[in-house]
Amino acid sequence: MLKDLPVEVFVREVSAASPVPSSGSVAALAGAQAAALLSMYCNVSQDRDKLGDFVEVLQKAGEEARFLMSRQLETIDDDTIAFNQVMEAFRLPKDNDASKTKRSSAIREAVEKAAEITLMSARGVLRTLSIINEVATKGNPSAVTDLGLANLQAFSGLTGSYYNVRANLGLLKLQGRAGEIKGEADEILKQGQALFDSNRHLIENEM
Repeated sequence: MLKDLPVEVFVREVSAASPVPSSGSVAALAGAQAAALLSMYCNVSQDRDKLGDFVEVLQKAGEEARFLMSRQLETIDDDTIAFNQVMEAFRLPKDNDASKTKRSSAIREAVEKAAEITLMSARGVLRTLSIINEVATKGNPSAVTDLGLANLQAFSGLTGSYYNVRANLGLLKLQGRAGEIKGEADEILKQGQALFDSNRHLIENEM
């Protein structure tokens, strides 16, 4: 499993002359790191004497951040598996009309599945950005730089996932489910950009 590799080994795997792991897995890793930093920010903000009732808000946010982190870690491998399935579909024979039809159907199914996986990753990172917005001024001020990097990593992961959705759907005609995925991905990017900008303003004002 890619997510279980040591950091150096994973990075070297990315750098190798192989199509996987690629940007989809790296985008998921960025999302996982964003959620991890958000969890850290919440975990070091547990001084009730200084933060009052915000502690409960931060505890709940930290729990959700750890859930989101786990899902993004799973996506590191899910993206690679989906990519391999797309490649297998493209390798199917196309010797006659029947095999061409079967191959075309398999390609559409595999590509839509791959796009769904990266879309799910984008949804998760959008939620991470939303939680950052909720807690940006409530936690330990000394950890605000960690939250700042969480914001940057989250937007990187979201944008990377969006790029992969677009790249996958570029192999298909944008009709049916493919068109729906494209529409949702566009909206996620729009919302993510707004949250990222708002978070950055809040965080930098805390520094």
